[in-house]
Amino acid sequence: MALESVNPYTGRVLRRFRAFSWPKTERILAQVHRTGQQWRTTSFAHRAGLMHRAAQLLRERQDELARLMALEMGKPVTDGRAEVLKCALTCDYYADHAEDFLRDEEIKTEARRSFISHEPLGVVLAVMPWNFPLWQVFRFAAPALMAGNVGLLKHASNVPQCALALEKVFQDAGFPEHAFRALLIGSDLVERLIADDRVRAVTLTGSEGAGAQVAATAGRHIKKTVLELGGADAFIVLADADLELAARIAAQARMINAGQSCIAAKRFIVEKPVVKEFVARMKEHLLAFRPGDPLDDATQYGPLARPDLADELTLQVEDSVRQGAKVALEGGQDRPGTALFRPMILRNVRPGQRAYEEELFGPVAVILEARDADDAIRLANDSRFGLGGSIWTRDEQRGQDLARRIEAGAVFVNAMVKSSPEMPFGGVKKSGYGRELSHLGIREFVNQKSIWIAKPEEQEEKKVE
Repeated sequence: MALESVNPYTGRVLRRFRAFSWPKTERILAQVHRTGQQWRTTSFAHRAGLMHRAAQLLRERQDELARLMALEMGKPVTDGRAEVLKCALTCDYYADHAEDFLRDEEIKTEARRSFISHEPLGVVLAVMPWNFPLWQVFRFAAPALMAGNVGLLKHASNVPQCALALEKVFQDAGFPEHAFRALLIGSDLVERLIADDRVRAVTLTGSEGAGAQVAATAGRHIKKTVLELGGADAFIVLADADLELAARIAAQARMINAGQSCIAAKRFIVEKPVVKEFVARMKEHLLAFRPGDPLDDATQYGPLARPDLADELTLQVEDSVRQGAKVALEGGQDRPGTALFRPMILRNVRPGQRAYEEELFGPVAVILEARDADDAIRLANDSRFGLGGSIWTRDEQRGQDLARRIEAGAVFVNAMVKSSPEMPFGGVKKSGYGRELSHLGIREFVNQKSIWIAKPEEQEEKKVE
């Protein structure tokens, strides 16, 4: 089996890699496991020094890493540089805060002393996607390594060069050679890895189907998992919103990474009195985005990561139109088998249509009309996903109150949904479980051990007279 690195803009094969055999994979697992026994004993100060060095290397290599992402999965280099810098920021964040996040937590009980100790689990297997080839990995790796764990990365098969570049950053920063290793393997070996007792936990970012498979395997083998899966984020626009601002940010939120983002806004739920004006304004902003070569600094969105992804998105749109949806902005593929997909808007979307029920992982905006704010919340929650969402209104308190009613892991008021190291990230319902980032993220893969120190028994000596 071979893993191919293919430029989605040109269609050219950049490199081919022979997939690792199970014996080679098992040998690396053994090395990582042995390294973990020593790494867990290192100090936070030692780990922090190396993590700060990794952040420095990321900043120094931002151009070459951005170029690599552009070549392997079509991300414009300007977006790629921003992704690299966000990874560096997260490395620094956990280097600075991990010790405080994992400090012994004193608990008042009848014991002389009782506390919770946060201790590393060991080998954490990360199954990661191609859409943010560096960021998805670092938001797991930075906290996991700072907590004293070691990492095994099974990256998406179309970004093998990114996987190797990630491994090299950690090694060049001075981490032990086997503290973080990339496995160039297919999905066929993932189940075997999860079954191995040396793998203590699994984190996956990916599709609902992949998450279900990994969770089922991990469940059979009693392994802790964190799943960050799909999303169909609601972008609620109330009648009192600043429509120009909302429409401009709506276009940006739909076009994140050419629409290939779990937290990209996908369902635009607009109160009836302003829906016509909102759609007109959003259309203008979408048409202003410039496609082109991802290596060109002027390019604002590139191709989808693979032609088959564009083909599938086209099929979702065509099926939805046959089911009654209306195209309000023409776009899509120029022809089947090509990766470029221009932005589209769909209206008259109803339950039962694919555009209503499924995640559209590309630049297709779905417009849903709401009677009022309560109806908007109903529509937002009428989804099997629950990752993120946003509410647009001039009444901040009303926005905050409505945000509490949305079934999602994050809701932003008058802002585009985004991730940051300070705030927890994750979803509910079919968007997964567990949290990444913040103090919650670093505590996902630790043993929260209760330690109890008993009071000394009081013994009184009786005098015998």
